Amino acid sequence: MPRTKGDHEARRREVSEAVWRVLAAHGFDGLTLRAVAAELGATTGLLTHYFPAKRDLVAHALDLLDERTAARPRRSAGQGLAAVRAALLDILPLTAEATASNRIWVSSWDTALADPALSEGHAGRYARSRDRLAQLVAAAQETGELPPGDPARLAAGAQAFTLGLVVQALFDPAAFPPERQVALLDDYLTSLAGGPPGSGAPRVRPPQGGQPQEGQPQEGQPQEGQPSSGP
Repeated sequence: MPRTKGDHEARRREVSEAVWRVLAAHGFDGLTLRAVAAELGATTGLLTHYFPAKRDLVAHALDLLDERTAARPRRSAGQGLAAVRAALLDILPLTAEATASNRIWVSSWDTALADPALSEGHAGRYARSRDRLAQLVAAAQETGELPPGDPARLAAGAQAFTLGLVVQALFDPAAFPPERQVALLDDYLTSLAGGPPGSGAPRVRPPQGGQPQEGQPQEGQPQEGQPSSGP
């Protein structure tokens, strides 16, 4: 009996799930056709129908990582500096799920750097994330919570700070537990807003519906304009 389009799509979803499980367990270094086939309980020959070469598998894994990251619950925040803070908190490895996602993202860097096309794709992802963050920065400038300046430059600095904090937290989680990550980010934002470093959380306008708990994302879809890419 011939396979239907529904059968094909269902099989592709199974393959994608197997790719994700290999990524979660071994990162991009361990992502091979053989590893995915073993996870799927299939032959590498079957996988070549979906991924003719290793590069196709890696490209699919990056797309899958993008989708999973975008679908992750996001903090609910109002406008202005609160929205900037929430967007940056969503990037940090503050929960087990966010830590696992960040580990996969970081493991993808070396793979992407070795391939010009994949590297260009990563550059585009981070550029789009900066653009969305710049929109939030500009909104915070309009409320007077951030000083005047080039929003794109401020967004680039905030992204660079946050990604650097991600790396430190992944390599030394004991030295950078969630509460310290939040405190360091708040110090950075306070300094950016013109306050003295180390003075605590920045003064932000409370979001409608109340303030989310530190380190815990709120259920729901990512808000429009929020960065959704991982580190």
